[in-house]
Parts: sequence; structure tokens; C-alpha cells
Amino acid sequence: MRAKGIAYDTGFVRHGEISVAEFDLDAVARDLRVIRDELHCNAVHLVGGSPERLEQAARIAAELGLEVWFSPYPLELTPEEILELFVDCARRAERVRAEGAEVVFVAGVEMSIMNAGFMPGDDVMDRVAKLFGHPDRMLEASARLNEFLAEAVAAVRAEFRGKVTYACIQFERVDWSLFDIMSFELIRSAEVADRYQEAVRSLVAQGKPVAITGFGTAAWKGSGAVAPRSMEIIEDDRVKDGYVRDEDEQATYLRELLEIFEAENVDGAFVYMFALSSHPHRPDDPSRDLDMASPAIVKVYDDGHWEPKAAFGAVAEAYARR
Repeated sequence: MRAKGIAYDTGFVRHGEISVAEFDLDAVARDLRVIRDELHCNAVHLVGGSPERLEQAARIAAELGLEVWFSPYPLELTPEEILELFVDCARRAERVRAEGAEVVFVAGVEMSIMNAGFMPGDDVMDRVAKLFGHPDRMLEASARLNEFLAEAVAAVRAEFRGKVTYACIQFERVDWSLFDIMSFELIRSAEVADRYQEAVRSLVAQGKPVAITGFGTAAWKGSGAVAPRSMEIIEDDRVKDGYVRDEDEQATYLRELLEIFEAENVDGAFVYMFALSSHPHRPDDPSRDLDMASPAIVKVYDDGHWEPKAAFGAVAEAYARR
């Protein structure tokens, strides 16, 4: 695998509110140094909704010699708002690239379900619910998305001279002729486990470099079987009854997928994700241990400090030997 990476959260913006309240650049630098030196990553997928934060983190990552995947992540925006965000970010990404860094611009993630204007629904859960049993809606969403991506990629390339990709869900049927790299949010669950590796192989066989983004699961027993929904164990800021913390399950899941990606000659892999401060670890109160539902490979405490999970060691070991 050429790009050994992980996603790093700079703060998701939804309806004007940002998920990471404080953005301490010294802390970001420490995290990115750990990502390089202890996780053995050579690339980082910087995700978030603030163009300024993305540029700040990108500059730090570039100084550390990491390949930067500059990824504005629009949530509940209109196509017009997304385009404005992309153009701003493309200019910022180009400034970082022009100074000598390896930069890939990620022109959105799962946009058809995460934003307005591509399919019916008031929010992501409503949109996903309306997809089931309606293949015609998938086709309509794909057509609208590809029409938008053609415009968006042209606008991005007018500002940015590096490689461009899009992190898709497979039903979106992206027109990959627009892009330099094909990126897929490809999360294994029990329903697809028997054909998951073959699916990866078929993507690589298309000939264009393939990156797998957004894969991971949470740290509770049984989470790997329902990995795309493994965060859905929280209700009213509490863990639902019946769930047991199991860091080894998360570690095993990531180890197995990284082995598949290596075996199938995937160009890049980006574990989701390094830290998720919105889901603190509370070891003394399992009912409020929100980190159980977090796909992050470190556990963040209420005071902001973090410690590695078992998954941290699994990823570090996999990346160190490849």
C-alpha cells in the first residue's frame, strides 16, 4: 500500500455549529506527530467543515512530511453552498501544495445522503430510510450528484493543481473519469463479509488508483458485524443496555481489513479515525462511556487528554511492517 493513513477530525460543521469547540494547534501538531511516528502513517485525511482549520492542519501535516488529503466535509448544505466551500478550500489546498507538499483534494464525502439537494429527506437518517426499496431514487441521486460533481471538479481544478478524488458510497455510481483517484467508503459488515475482499479486488481491477476511506468500527462486543451502524448504541447521551466494551473487537476488525487492502493492492487506506472528542471515555460509568460507540483508535477523556486503544496498536503494527 502506498498511502498508509488515518482520518483526523478538525471539526464537523452542521447548521453553523462546529463539533470540535477548541482547535489548539499545538495539540494538533502533537497528534500529527504521533500519527507519523507512532502509527507509522505517511498520509493523513484531514476532515472538517472549517476551511481555515483545514489549512492550518494541512500546513502542520506538510511540515511533518505527511501526504495531505485535504477534505472539506459538507453537512446539510445546498449544492451552491458546497461549491462555495470547495472553491475556498481548493485555493487553500493549492497554497499548501505550491509550497512543496503532496496534497490530494477530496471533493466531498457521501454527499448525496449528507446534504440537501440530491435526494428527498430532511436529514441523513430520513434520506437513508427513503432509499430502501427504491432503486429509482438511487439512480436519480446518482445522476444529480454526478451533474454537480462535474461542475464542482471543474471549479476545484481551476484553483488546485494536484490530484482530486471523491469519497463515495458505492450506490452513488460516481463518474470516475472526473477524478485521479477512486475513493470508497467501504465498511465491512456481517452481511457482506463473505464477498468484501472480492469487492475490493474488483475495484482495484478497474485500473485507476483506489483508496479506501471511512472504514472502521466501534469498541464494543459484536460491533464488527454491524460496523456501518456501530455508533448507534447511544440514546439520550447514554449507552443503551446490553452493550459491553471490547477494544479487541475493534482492533481485530481493523487488522483484518488492512490485511485485505494490502493483499489486493489498494493504493491507499485511511482508518476512520484518530480521535473523536464528542464521545468521551468514562471508565467509571459504563452507561456514560460514549467512547464505546466511537470508531476512534484513541479514547478521549472529559479533560481532553487521550490514551491509545487496542486498535491503535493494531494499526501501528500493520503500517510498520508494510
